[in-house]
Amino acid sequence: MALTLKDRSTCTFDQISLGEIMLRLDPGEGRIRTARHFSAWEGGGEYNTSRGLRKCFGYKTAVCTALVDNEIGHLIEDCIMQGGVATEFIQWRADDGIGRHVRNGLNFTERGFGVRGAVGNPDRGNTAASQLKPGDIDWEHLFGSLGVRWFHTGGIFAALSPTTAALTLEAVKTAKQHGTVVSYDLNYRPSLWKTIGGLTKAREVNREIARYVDVMLGNEEDFTASLGFEVAGAHDTLATIDTAAFKAMIATAVREFPNFKVAATTLRGVRSATVNDWGAILWHDGAFYASRDYPELEILDRVGGGDSFASGLQFGFLEFNDPQQAVDYGAAHGALVSTTPGDTSMATRKEVEHLLAGGSARVLR
Repeated sequence: MALTLKDRSTCTFDQISLGEIMLRLDPGEGRIRTARHFSAWEGGGEYNTSRGLRKCFGYKTAVCTALVDNEIGHLIEDCIMQGGVATEFIQWRADDGIGRHVRNGLNFTERGFGVRGAVGNPDRGNTAASQLKPGDIDWEHLFGSLGVRWFHTGGIFAALSPTTAALTLEAVKTAKQHGTVVSYDLNYRPSLWKTIGGLTKAREVNREIARYVDVMLGNEEDFTASLGFEVAGAHDTLATIDTAAFKAMIATAVREFPNFKVAATTLRGVRSATVNDWGAILWHDGAFYASRDYPELEILDRVGGGDSFASGLQFGFLEFNDPQQAVDYGAAHGALVSTTPGDTSMATRKEVEHLLAGGSARVLR
């Protein structure tokens, strides 16, 4: 058995995530600065895993977050409901009329094309989720009474404010006490940390949370910035990524954090905004497991690919409890999600398994 997982029959939820969910506004093929029309989606690094597990893989999931009780908040809620993720743990905050004290987050996102990279322009100051604090969510009820097999959160939510960092720590501690597997995506974003202590604070917060994590996710920048582990080598394309150096870094990390049962990362080589080399690698119990490579993967929208890798990985463990299956499902799901617009998965389990089996992109009729 790769991980010690709670029996599904004893749990109300297969997975729950903790994070902020923003309204994503997408100008399609255009630019934010010249757009007159936007498509609206919901998205959030932690939540995207719950939606992928529910919509693609059919697992019962929920999200813990906060929204303002106004039309935008309920638009985001409606998007979440369409994805099938349970909304009963959303904390609703009263609207102050103009968002002076609390508001819902917006995320304007350009997909990029060719030599023009994707652009994210979040507008998330004073959001309801950023004001969540310890005591706001009854973790004992969730993990102790209802039962949850897997809990996922990450460094984006922990970086929103000192109180979200404290809430994250409260959540992972309680999850561990009740035998729930804890995964954490480091997802280092310098823009989120720069006004609350920068790199020093990021490491302080993430290293404390890391003590309670079973499955640690992140690329080489994440491990270096958030946890302080260095990796050498080139990172221009999948072919030149120094996977040996990355393996050495993981070996160092798991010696310092022996509670890590799994560490994993995607391997993305950016040839252009619309052509990436793609793959993934996973460490478990002293061994490394690699997915197949997806060279020159054509990208429609890269945002959410890493989150979909995380949800596919979670599915591989929850369904098969097998590290090779986990990295394979994660990489295939992330590849497919990169072919559709928006943060969240539009793939099906059948499509993921078709890709895993070496299936082609020929027309299905």
